Amino acid sequence: MVQRRIATAATVIAVCALAAAVLPGSAGAAERKAVVTGVADRALASALAVAIGDEPAAPANRLDARRRAISAAESADALLRSEGYYDAEITPDVDEGERPRAVLKITLGPRTLIATPSIVWEGPPPPTDVQATAREAIDLPDKLPARAAEVLAAEGRVVAALEQDGYADAAAVSREVIVDHADHTLRPAYKVSSGSLVRLGELRLSAKSRTRKDYIAKLTPWKPGDAYTPFRVAELERRLTETQAYDTVAVSLTPVGETKDGLRPVLVSLTDRSRRSFDFSAGYSTTEGPDFDVRYSIFNTLHRADTITFEARLAQIDSRLGGEISLPHFTAPGRTAKASGYYFRTVTDAYSETGTVLATDFTQRSGAASFVTLGASVTDSEVSDKELGRSKFVALRAVGAFLLDRTNASLNPVRGFKLDARAVPTLLQGDGDQLYVRLTGQASAYLPFGREASTVLAGRVRLGSIIGGSIPAVPAQDRFFGGGGGSVRGYEFQGVGPRYADDTPRGGLSLVEASIELRQRLGQTKFGGVLFLDAGSVGDSSTPDFKRVSPAVGVGLRYDLGFAPVRLDIATPLQKVQRAGTSPFQIYLSIGQAF
Repeated sequence: MVQRRIATAATVIAVCALAAAVLPGSAGAAERKAVVTGVADRALASALAVAIGDEPAAPANRLDARRRAISAAESADALLRSEGYYDAEITPDVDEGERPRAVLKITLGPRTLIATPSIVWEGPPPPTDVQATAREAIDLPDKLPARAAEVLAAEGRVVAALEQDGYADAAAVSREVIVDHADHTLRPAYKVSSGSLVRLGELRLSAKSRTRKDYIAKLTPWKPGDAYTPFRVAELERRLTETQAYDTVAVSLTPVGETKDGLRPVLVSLTDRSRRSFDFSAGYSTTEGPDFDVRYSIFNTLHRADTITFEARLAQIDSRLGGEISLPHFTAPGRTAKASGYYFRTVTDAYSETGTVLATDFTQRSGAASFVTLGASVTDSEVSDKELGRSKFVALRAVGAFLLDRTNASLNPVRGFKLDARAVPTLLQGDGDQLYVRLTGQASAYLPFGREASTVLAGRVRLGSIIGGSIPAVPAQDRFFGGGGGSVRGYEFQGVGPRYADDTPRGGLSLVEASIELRQRLGQTKFGGVLFLDAGSVGDSSTPDFKRVSPAVGVGLRYDLGFAPVRLDIATPLQKVQRAGTSPFQIYLSIGQAF
């Protein structure tokens, strides 16, 4: 009953959002300030209409229409010049007839083209090779249409090229643009001051921080005397930001006058976040029940941007009590060390497990969003499942993982791809010794369509295999299960895969999952809709089973919060499910896309 009420609410919200996106407003239509004639290019005509603008009402008389035409001509002339039409003829006029209307009669004439752009150095010029790099950065080939945006962008590229070569104070002083109406060419001359080559010096902290200065100094991606590059300064800022120990981080050069012994100091501005934080979250699922999570975090206790977190989680499936310490940039920039210890209890239809786990891992960042993780853990637990009954195990696990993220956003990607792989060799000792390796890998990709990526086609494939083990020797907690919000939507948690005679999930040694979504933003609103198809299979052997596939379809609603969407999905199995108490559809509510 709860599920049906939520589904009805989702339908109402979706209909209201769609209506808001497509229905016209109640206000009357605006009157175009002037009608343009003589422009066949649709894109240019549309741009002219925007530049000229609208009026709230029709002209009161011919004099008013004439005034509008003259005003519109000024706007049209500015736009045409910016598009390279410097020889266009614009004639403001008024239509003959009972209802006066402003008209612009335009003859575009030949389009002005760029010719021989150059750089004029203000002050001492940089070395010859730097000058050559700056000239190459202009990148305005002859006979390119003389659009203002192209001319301005070239100026920005020149300054950026000088900064990349170490000239941090480079600036565009002015520009001289000569338009030759005889041969219809435009010759831009950029007046640029390069300043002096900047070499990086000592760090200066602008405010008192709990972080040790020597720790920050070890994070600098340069040595005193190295030439300035924007990347080096930005990389230090990123390294400090990713520690999550500060409210604000800013890294910049000190003013020119503070250069000492030929070196420019670097100013680091840090605002420490509150020393302690308390977080509470709660959720509810129709299939997985309620969950409550409390976190208490302490920051910068060791004065090296560290975080100590204590957690208490109470849930129907996964409950735990313990803590973790995180040491960012441990022994090397980009390397994070974590150590944790928890008492846990896991209760599912397939098995239950209670015990303690101690774990540590090291994650190395490479570039902006590539990570390699190596770690180990030891788990002492008691497991109860259908086949083995009650058993005690000590599990020694090693972890090797890799993540390559080339998407534009982690919670709401619209383009790019992501690869994730993990290998977990496991040695079990206790009631039956086992040695096996659990392998998983996932790939997802995102392809945008339409203006401003209003439509996105997203796909995901996940594979898993356990090598060296067999059922029932591999305990249930390490087997693969399918179904649920992060797996195959439409089926209940652990609802996909082999089952015992009494309908208890058995799990398997291999896993295949795939999802495809069509995501559509509804007009200019913050709402969006999704159609999706999920499918999955759990196999008895280590080789993925493609014969017993469980598919499901669904629809979803999205509301954009700015940093991520709120996701509401409703899915139903395409394969008949006859288990008692199983709903014909499942509902999922969370923040962020499904993948």
